[in-house]
Amino acid sequence: MAQSINITELSLPQLEMLKNQLDQMYVPGKLHDVEHVLIDVGTGYYVEKTAEDAKDFFKRKIDFLTKQMEKIQPALQEKHAMKQAVMEMMSQKIQQLTALGATQAAAKA
Repeated sequence: MAQSINITELSLPQLEMLKNQLDQMYVPGKLHDVEHVLIDVGTGYYVEKTAEDAKDFFKRKIDFLTKQMEKIQPALQEKHAMKQAVMEMMSQKIQQLTALGATQAAAKA
């Protein structure tokens, strides 16, 4: 996001850029006004801002997302550790049941 804004600092009257088309295909385009850009603020809404305001918006968004990631990281690590413990316990139970089944089969034979 922020990297695409930095290209406006080149101050070229017509700046080559790649326009996001259908979230999968990129086509070449030209930016005629490098001082004003449209930014996607989410859920299909676009806002026209100056290049400087757009940089500030993306900096705030990056800071917000970074803080959210830092906030949920401990919980995710705890859940991962719990998942690993459950997987290990299940593996042990399966081994025990397999060994018990083999022992019972040998006793019947």
